[in-house]
Order: sequence, then C-alpha cells, then structure tokens
Amino acid sequence: MASPIRVIDSHTEGEPTRVVVSGFPDLFGDTVAEKRDGFAKRFDDLRQAIVCEPRGHDAIVGALLVEPSDPAADVGVIFFNNVGMLGMCGHGTIGLAVTLAHQGYAGSKLTIETPVGLVKAELVGPNRAKIENVESWVVKTDVTVDVPGHGVVTGDIVYGGNWFFLCSDHGKDLAFENKNDLLAYSSLLRQTMEADGSSTQETPIAHVDLFGPPLRSDADSRNFVLCPGLEYDRSPCGTGLSAKLASLAHRGKLAPGEVWRQEGFAGGLFVGSYQPGEKGVIPTIEGGAWITAETELLFEETDPFRMGIG
Repeated sequence: MASPIRVIDSHTEGEPTRVVVSGFPDLFGDTVAEKRDGFAKRFDDLRQAIVCEPRGHDAIVGALLVEPSDPAADVGVIFFNNVGMLGMCGHGTIGLAVTLAHQGYAGSKLTIETPVGLVKAELVGPNRAKIENVESWVVKTDVTVDVPGHGVVTGDIVYGGNWFFLCSDHGKDLAFENKNDLLAYSSLLRQTMEADGSSTQETPIAHVDLFGPPLRSDADSRNFVLCPGLEYDRSPCGTGLSAKLASLAHRGKLAPGEVWRQEGFAGGLFVGSYQPGEKGVIPTIEGGAWITAETELLFEETDPFRMGIG
C-alpha cells in the first residue's frame, strides 16, 4: 500500500476545499508555477485520486501546500480540480486560511504564493477570512454570443485569477432548482465561444458567470458559475467576484473601496471591494469557511479504483 495522504476538508460558503497537508511526493521547480507544471506532468493520477470519486466528487477543489519561492510569501499553494490545474481559487484561499488557523498557525495574516502571483489572506474571525487577490482586469466588453436554441447574449471577458465570461442578459432564472438547466445552458454558451473564437486570449475561458437579482436582502446580485469540470460553484466564487469587480470598475458602476455583496448559487455571501491597479483592480474578497473533516486518504494495492475515477 502506498503511503497515506493527509488532508483537511472545509467548505467556503458551501463550496468544498480539500487541503493536502502531508504525504504528497516532492515536486521539482523553483517557483510555485513550475511546481504546478510538474504536478500536472508527473502526478495527474494523484490529482484524480485526491479530488475525484470514490474519495471525492466533482465539486471539490484541491489545494496542495508547497514551499514558496518568493521571500515575501509564508506558504505556497497549487489549486486543482476534477479536470486539471487552476491558476487561482478565491474560495479555496479563504478555506486555506481557516485550515491553517485550525492547524495552529500563529499569525492572522498570510502571504501566499500561487502560480499566478502573490495573494494576501487575513483571518477576521474564527471562521472568516478576507483575501487580496491578484490584479484583475477587463479584456473585452460587450462580446456577443449566439447560443444555439437560446439566442444572442452579451457579456464581458475578464481575468480574475482565472478567465471568465460575465453575462447578465441570459434571461435565465437563477433559482437553485434550475441548476441542471443552468449547467446545460452555460456549458453550451462556453462551447459556442470556443467554436466561434470569441473566447480567444492568453488562455481559453474556463468559467461562465451568470448574474441575476439576489434572493437575499443583503446582497447586490446573485450568480451561477460554471466551473472548468462541468460543475457549478456553490459559493459566490472568489475569482469570479474579482472579475465582477473589475467589470463594475471598468464601467464606472463601482467606486474604489465601495462594497459589492455577491450572493452565491447555494445562498452564501462574499463581500468584495477593490482598489485601482496598474491595468485593472486589486480585489479584496471576504467570506466564511468551516472545517468539515480531517482524514487520511489510503491507497490499497488491490483497489482497482485507488487512483480515482475521472
């Protein structure tokens, strides 16, 4: 039997994070980005084993703790999901901060090296943290997409640590019971953008973020986010809110320091604001996270599914 891998599970406003704290093989590379690439090349079977069935499920985001290369960083992290690597993960960073506090990390503030840059995190309560994400910016506005069977929609292509298409004129009801219809629609929208070339930039769009009126009285908006692996984000999505803040700022609809309260699809809430950046905005996102389990993942040699199903 291979050595067990120790993990701590949490959820951030409903969206699960699985932090790998020990047992993972050593990764080579100077930077966290290089280690991420090495992870993808050499240990993709372990990615699948950690977050996919039968030990996990498609909504889990994994977070592997690694040594940082930047002297300003306290820790490095590589985020991954059911289909591959992620550049950054907002809910996962909030979950990581609460997880490290659960492990006894003494400080309330962290600087974290991710594959896309340094992110700051600060505990603001026993189960609450805020993060300062990487700079986020608008790439294209008012991009039109003719979704087969649904008509033309318009949205913005925005970088928030991951690539997003933000859309409000979709005409869909973002009620939780409509999740299957929303998954099918947003998947078709993304496929259409890939086919017609409208998603072309540095990296293809992986997330579709649909916005609508909030159900909560303390929220400004409600969203549904399609994730890369054909799952939806239960939380309001930290990198998605970063993209939203960049779009609002670009359109002159939100001033620096002004608060935007984003309701997630499962009903959780992120509180966001921004300060101007060099080409976009520096977002700050706050939300709650709760520890749900501490466990060891075991790998029996006789188990035909020991490396996961994916």
